[in-house]
This record gives sequence, structure tokens and C-alpha cells, in this order.
Amino acid sequence: MPEQSEAFRIESDLLGERKIPKDAYWGVQTLRAQENFGVSLVRLFKFSTLVQALAMVKKACTLANRDLGHLSTEYADAIIQACNEVIEGKMEDQFVVDMLQGGAGTSTNMNVNEVLASRANEILGFERNSMSPISANDHVNMSQSTNDVYPTAIKVAAIFGLRDLVMNLKVLIVALDEKAEQFKDTLKLGRTEMQDAVPITLGQEFSAWSAALKRDMDRIVMAIKVLRTHNIGATAIGTSLNADTEYIKLAEEYLKEVTFLDMVTAENLVDETQNSDEFVHASSLLKVLATNLAKIAGDLIILSSGPIGGFHEIILPPVQPGSSIMPGKVNPVIPEMITQVAYQVIGHDLTISLAAQAGQLELNAFEPVLAYNFFQALKVLKNSIPIFAEKCIVGIKANPVGLDIVHRSVGLVTALNPLIGYKASTRIAKKALATGKTIKELVLEEGILDTETLDQVLSPDRMTRAGSVGHEHRKSK
Repeated sequence: MPEQSEAFRIESDLLGERKIPKDAYWGVQTLRAQENFGVSLVRLFKFSTLVQALAMVKKACTLANRDLGHLSTEYADAIIQACNEVIEGKMEDQFVVDMLQGGAGTSTNMNVNEVLASRANEILGFERNSMSPISANDHVNMSQSTNDVYPTAIKVAAIFGLRDLVMNLKVLIVALDEKAEQFKDTLKLGRTEMQDAVPITLGQEFSAWSAALKRDMDRIVMAIKVLRTHNIGATAIGTSLNADTEYIKLAEEYLKEVTFLDMVTAENLVDETQNSDEFVHASSLLKVLATNLAKIAGDLIILSSGPIGGFHEIILPPVQPGSSIMPGKVNPVIPEMITQVAYQVIGHDLTISLAAQAGQLELNAFEPVLAYNFFQALKVLKNSIPIFAEKCIVGIKANPVGLDIVHRSVGLVTALNPLIGYKASTRIAKKALATGKTIKELVLEEGILDTETLDQVLSPDRMTRAGSVGHEHRKSK
């Protein structure tokens, strides 16, 4: 076993010296963060896209400082190599600070600075440390502040995550569209307020769900554009102290190059530094998506209820036994999972809104909880949507109850309104409920309409598409 002195190195900050494990790339400020913020127990490395985004921002800033001569080529190249390694997914286990932390993300920024400095020093042939000759503060963090690096990296990571979400959402939309086509001629009862309404096709129901998600997808694409605005060069509070104009321009260009995103420097850096409304906007759209997903899941649960005592109009793919005591029972577990995901996302959105509102004067100190909740919401949505498509939507089968049930519904009388009027239609509906006879039988019994006209009015095509035989009949009079 090595001596204790051999297993550690000494690093210092304004609070004094501390022992750091020799094999750690992180340094003293990361150590203090680990001691102070063991709250969520969700560490930075759990969000690898955010870690990579932080390294991308550091790389862009280092390239700008190198071009301006603020950093020597030797130091800059070593830092850039370290950034590239992190971007490639290396050293992920070194990003150990808790996602929930005080200090507006300073611990996260310093964790990244220290890892990059230690690795850069190692590349230059020195012992692993975050202080010398390359310093986490003086060199890796040059011309920067947590207050411009951290929110910019969150935005970069958010854009990457939202783009992945859009791709997953497209898969679900395609699955719904395919079902809409498959079931376009499957006639069933529509229902309003859980009561029989006029007929609809099962395909039309699927197409409505798809249309809602297409709106969600379009809105999320717009949110990506909103998140392109960043505040690199704002430094501490948006006044750009310690960052010259040329650096800001170069950092913007390099950020585009490194991320392959059209990132744009905000016109008002003070505004961009103190306000977090762009995250609220993006989060609210995730909430809208979650709301629509929960609505679809709830409809599927209702339509598949049964098989004897419920609607049982569709059959969901059985994916696991549904009960430890009732043999043969199969539950709608995938829609139930989606519903719970939606509730979780809605909760994350509330936290994000509160965190954004709580910013004080020139800085929002609560962006760590904002970031944590935003990326958690993204994660559960991205993970659950492909499961929803693959294990539920794709395998749904129709269980058509036949035209008999449709024609026994009093909702059909609505189609007669243009011909016989609301009052007469109401009387026929009440009589149908009282006698058990169909609308068609009663209308023929009373001689109100002939068979040919009734067949036209009550045809599936007429009842589920635009146009009214009633109006045509009136015009012919």
C-alpha cells in the first residue's frame, strides 16, 4: 500500500489547502463541492451531453484566447486536446459534482476547469494537477465566468437533447399515421363527456393524436431556434469585464464551429445573463408535449378497457402479466408509464418556472435546479416515446364492434337534425332509449323518412366526413 502522502497531492484555494487524490483530475473546488452538495446524489456525469457541451464551450473560448495571443499556443493546444477528449466521452467519471448546488453553477464550471487543467498539464508532461503550470482559473477559465459558460453550455446541451427528442417524436408520429391509414374504414362510436355521440372512424381518432404531436414537434423546433442565443463574453454580470470585443466575436465563431450549431451572441448581454425565460419557454413546450402524450395514453386506456366489462374497441399488445393474483389479466402498462412520465415532466416544468422567476438582479443563482429538471424532463421523454411507439402503438389491433352498435346508438339522431329538426330528433332519441329500438326503425315506423333517404343520411361515409345529406335534401324540395 502506498504511503498516505504518496496517494494525495496538495491543492489550495482562498479557503486554504486540501489533499486531493493523486489519480483525480478534479481539484480542490470540486472536492469542496462534493463535501457541500451531496443532495440529489445525481452527479454531473449522469448528463453526459451537458459535460460535452461544457467542454465545447471551453474549447471555443480557448481557441479565441489563443488567436488573440492571450494564451500561448502550447498551453492552448494542451487545453484543446483535453477538451476534445471530454467531447469524445473520456474522463466522464471525473465530473462528480452534484447537479443541485449553490453558487449559480460555479462548482460545475470549476469541476470542468480543473479536469481540463489537470489533463492539459499531464499532456505537457507534468504531474496531474489543476494549478500549475496550467491553471484552472487563469488559463482554462480565461475571459470567462461561470455566469456565461454555464447557461451557454446548458443551451447547447438542450439543443442537442431537443433534436434527439424531435427524432424520437417523428417515429411515434409515423406509427400513429400508419394506424390512421390502417383503421380509416373502421367505424365506431364517437363519445363526448363519456356519452355516445355521432360516429367516427378509429382511423380519425389516430389521425387526431398524430396531428397534436405534429404541432408539438413544430413548436419544439421553434424552441431550438430560441435557445441559439447565448451570452459568452458577458463574463460576470453581462458587462464583459475581462473579455474584449474581439474575443467575443471569435468565441461566437468558434462556438458555431465546435458545436455545429448556429449559436448567436445576444444583443443585450446583461439581459441574457440575468434572465432565464428561454428555458421556461422550452420547458413549457415539453409540458405541452407531455400533456398531449398523457391525453393519448388516457384514450388508449379507455378504448382498450375490458375485455368484457369495458369498451374493448382496441387491443393493446400484451407486454407482461397484469396481476399477481388474477390469472390472465393484462394491464395497459405502457400507456400508464407514459402518463406517469407526463406527470413528471409537468412537475419539472413548475420547478423550472419557479427557478427562473427567482433570479435576483444581475444573475440567476438557481440555474442548477433549472438545468437538473430540464434535462430530467428531456431524458424521460426521449426514453419513453420510442417505447410507446414500439411496444404499444405499432401493435394495436382494432376490435370492431360492428355497425350494429353504431346503429343502435341514439347519437345517430344528430344526423337527422337537418331533415326533421331538433325537436323531432329529440323525441325519436327519447323513444329509442325507452324502447330499445334503433333510430332507423323508429323513423321508418313513423313514416318520417323513406328507406333510401335514411340509408344516405346514416351511411358511414356521410356520418364521418364533411357534407350533409340533410342540406342536400332541403335544397331539392
